Amino acid sequence: MIEVTVRTLVRPTERVEKVVAAIERIFPGLTLDIRDDLVQGYGGISSLRVFRKVLRDERILDTARSVMLAGRIGDSYQFRISKPGAFMGRVGFPPEEEPLGSIHVEISGGEEVIDWLAPRTIDGKPVAEIELDEVEQ
Repeated sequence: MIEVTVRTLVRPTERVEKVVAAIERIFPGLTLDIRDDLVQGYGGISSLRVFRKVLRDERILDTARSVMLAGRIGDSYQFRISKPGAFMGRVGFPPEEEPLGSIHVEISGGEEVIDWLAPRTIDGKPVAEIELDEVEQ
């Protein structure tokens, strides 16, 4: 079973609505727990469809794959994406926590989900694409 968790702090200079919008632009369909200083979201593989599409549209499959695999802890993958980038519908992987805070993402469910999100490539082209039903098994 694939589970997705995202969380980010809401800084005093930010509006909660904008932070929520940033998360929803990249991970729509999450169940959100919204507080004044923290937004957390929970969902399954369907909440990763836009994220997957953006990785392809922006041609950052190799970067995404290496960042996700570097954050492997057991059967889970942890990484950060840029909050301002997400607000614009883009994905960036900051090397460290950003001044306004990053969106922390954890995906559990095995390496198949990483192969589905960001497959291995040759010259920037996916070597093999796997179908969603292959991941969900």
